[in-house]
Amino acid sequence: MAKEVRLDCLGEACPVPLIKTQKKIKKVGVGDTLVVEVDHSCAIKNIPEWARKEGYNCEIEEIDDGEWEIYIEKTK
Repeated sequence: MAKEVRLDCLGEACPVPLIKTQKKIKKVGVGDTLVVEVDHSCAIKNIPEWARKEGYNCEIEEIDDGEWEIYIEKTK
């Protein structure tokens, strides 16, 4: 069964959220979703761009003013 793994990157400036995401996705199982919590607008550009290049499904949801959750489904 697929699970959701959360990664708190609130308060982190680029490129830290991207680096943390790249490390964490390696520990997530195929079919699982990594939810990256960010509050730095640079991250909502860089992380999805990287994830899509890697072939992962990726969506962004704004949960508060200036706070986002990036959903990355590990597909392979």
